Amino acid sequence: MTTAQERSDLLDQIGLAAQNKATLGQVLGTGRIGQATEKSDGRMQATIRIHPDELTWDPDILVMPHGGDIDLELVNDDLNTHCALLPSNGDRKFIWLVNHSRGRATLNLDGPGYYWFGSPTGNDEGRGLTGAIVVLGDAPPEARLDRPEQPRP
Repeated sequence: MTTAQERSDLLDQIGLAAQNKATLGQVLGTGRIGQATEKSDGRMQATIRIHPDELTWDPDILVMPHGGDIDLELVNDDLNTHCALLPSNGDRKFIWLVNHSRGRATLNLDGPGYYWFGSPTGNDEGRGLTGAIVVLGDAPPEARLDRPEQPRP
């Protein structure tokens, strides 16, 4: 097991911490983890950013404490144009992000799980511009399998 700094140093050393070094893109899960902020009405909000010349989302993993609606602000500080294809119940959301721009999206993610997002323009996803929204919680009773209780960690 390594500390965050040791992990960062190791990724630098083996070439996984920079674009187009040992891999086509940065490894998902090696960046920052962010948490959505819950407002008094139960809606959540968060900001996701693309820094200049990094081709990664910051944070690249966003954690929601429970399912529901989230208001995202997406900021493209890069000198290149990107986009965001975001998950949402009912239909995906697409936001075009020209260089030095920002956009807003409201998503509904009502169930626990991992929801992937990325920038499908050019080869952005292949070069590392992918991320995940993790919704914490348990499946509602009506969605659970009819099977014996399982041990929980």
